[in-house]
Amino acid sequence: MLIEQIPSFLRAACKGVTWRKSSLDKIIYLTFDDGPIPEVTPWVLDVLDHYQVKATFFCVGENVKNNPDVYQEVLRRGHRTGNHTYNHIRGFFTNTKEYLANIEQASTLIDSPLFRPPHGDMRLSQLRLLRKKYEIIQWDVITRDYDKDLPKERILSIVKKYTRNGSIIVFHDSLKAEQNLRYAMPKAIEFLLEEGYQFKTL
Repeated sequence: MLIEQIPSFLRAACKGVTWRKSSLDKIIYLTFDDGPIPEVTPWVLDVLDHYQVKATFFCVGENVKNNPDVYQEVLRRGHRTGNHTYNHIRGFFTNTKEYLANIEQASTLIDSPLFRPPHGDMRLSQLRLLRKKYEIIQWDVITRDYDKDLPKERILSIVKKYTRNGSIIVFHDSLKAEQNLRYAMPKAIEFLLEEGYQFKTL
C-alpha cells in the first residue's frame, strides 16, 4: 500500500505537488515513465491507438536525444509529454544545482510545463525551486511494472485494486518493465474502460 498508493498524510506534507486530480468525475490519467525507446514505446503507442486512449509520457532527455523519431511519434499521435530529467537522476542523491541543471538540459529537448522526479524523490530545496516553473506530477497508483520479481498478474491487480476517480497511474515504457507492461497494460485499459472511466492527458 505504501508503494502502490501513497497515504494522504504523506501527500499533504508535499505542498505544490499533484498526486491525483479531481475525484468528482470518472476520469483517470495514464502516464508512462523512462522512455522513449524504440523497443517498447512504439508498441505502447499502438496499444493506445487501438483503445483510442491518450496518455502522458514523462521522458528522459537522453532517450529523447537518442530516439528523436520515437519522441516525435508520441507527439504526432496526440499524447502529451513531460520532463523526467536528462539522465534519470535522483534528487535525494544529487545536489540541487546539479539536479536543476540536469532538468534544464532535458527541457531543451522536452518542451513541457510538467515534471516528474525519477523514483518520486527530491529534496525540499529542489521542490521549492521547481514548482515555480513546473507542475510537479507524482502518482496516485504506481503499477510496479518495473519489478521483475512481481508476477505479471500482480501488476494488473494493483491497477484494479487502487484506481479511483482522478487517479494518475504510472506504467514504464522501458526494457526493465517490458514483460510486465506487455501483459498488464492492455488488460488494465480494458478493465478501466469496462468500469466506465475516461482517459485524459495531464
